[in-house]
Amino acid sequence: MKEYKYRINGNLYTVKVGDIDNNLAKVEVNGVPYKVELEKAEKPVTIVNKPRPTAAPRTDSGAKVIAKPTAAPAAGYQVKAPLPGVVAAIPVKVGDTVKSSDTVLVLEAMKMENAIHAGSDGKVAAILVNVGDSVLDGAPMITIE
Repeated sequence: MKEYKYRINGNLYTVKVGDIDNNLAKVEVNGVPYKVELEKAEKPVTIVNKPRPTAAPRTDSGAKVIAKPTAAPAAGYQVKAPLPGVVAAIPVKVGDTVKSSDTVLVLEAMKMENAIHAGSDGKVAAILVNVGDSVLDGAPMITIE
């Protein structure tokens, strides 16, 4: 039993609290036993609304905007998407000369921006995607000659 001492209006009370079973407590005040019924507090129900995943972008006709891998042209090195994502930026233009370590495209995937490097020295021959396009893993994005 836990023992507490209270002074109420100048009078000293010794309160011993015993076992509490559900909402019924055994209490002793100045040696007199009591059974005290505790008020049950209703626990509030918390409803969690999970955010819905965002849908892939669509064209005016309702078709999904996804660049699908196409057959590789006969000449040139192709920079391919290393993972599915959305094209965030294309800092090069057709005709620009690039080195293998230059960033030729920024791909947003899993809420992170990934710098995609040329991978080969040469000249940008073709840009196969546009900013805002969704690309699949392995989709060719830029051709370098």
